[in-house]
Amino acid sequence: MQGSGKRMGFMTDVHRRFLQLLMTHGVLEEWDVRRLQKHCYRVHDSSATVEKLEDFINNINSVLESLYIEIKKGVTEDDGRPIYALVNLATTSISKMATDFAENELDLFRKALELIIDSETGFASSTNILNLVDQLKGKKMRKKEAEHVLQKFVQSKWLIEKEGEFTLHGRAILEMEQYIRETYPDAVKVCDICHGLLIQGQSCETCGIRMHLPCVAKYFQSISEPHCPHCNDYWPHEIPEVFNPEKEREAGVSKSNKKSLRSRQH
Repeated sequence: MQGSGKRMGFMTDVHRRFLQLLMTHGVLEEWDVRRLQKHCYRVHDSSATVEKLEDFINNINSVLESLYIEIKKGVTEDDGRPIYALVNLATTSISKMATDFAENELDLFRKALELIIDSETGFASSTNILNLVDQLKGKKMRKKEAEHVLQKFVQSKWLIEKEGEFTLHGRAILEMEQYIRETYPDAVKVCDICHGLLIQGQSCETCGIRMHLPCVAKYFQSISEPHCPHCNDYWPHEIPEVFNPEKEREAGVSKSNKKSLRSRQH
């Protein structure tokens, strides 16, 4: 990420606290990142004007550049929510995970990753992942243990589970895009619109191009008869809605109000 001009960043206690808390979370949605930034200003410099988020993060990134670390922005593949993650640019994320997971657990992640990358849908079933347990490096692992490890990957925001199937979390995609492109060059799928790594999305039934769901939503936003941007054939899939942060915020406020009302009634 680059700012409007090349300048050496300077981190205050506000920036340092923000960075420390982001490291603790690993990945956060934009709404939470903005709240975190305001919290850090309240704690360390309540009289200061809150810096524009983009400039605030650019400032931190200019300091982190020499350490090969960057706060990266991306979007979730299923609904286009903006997210931020602290990404280590110097090593693959699988080696970065080594401090949190044992050798056989990391190998289980590699096996799951391969199944996800090779699949047409971007998902791997728990059954297919668990069937590879006997092939893991390091200490032997029972299927019951492997199920527990998969849940650890979900809790650490490396994987997402939906109805017994696993896909990559937005954090993993941000961290691992380069690694995936280099390791699985023949299996990698790319979005025809943003040219980013694609794990799950929609594809044209005629020419085979693929698009992220958020890219589909934006591209066909005001088009009543959607056609493939590559071959112009009819696009037969359901068009998702463009992510609306204001609508999401209102729904969140409404949900929390109902929750507090229920708690007062009991």
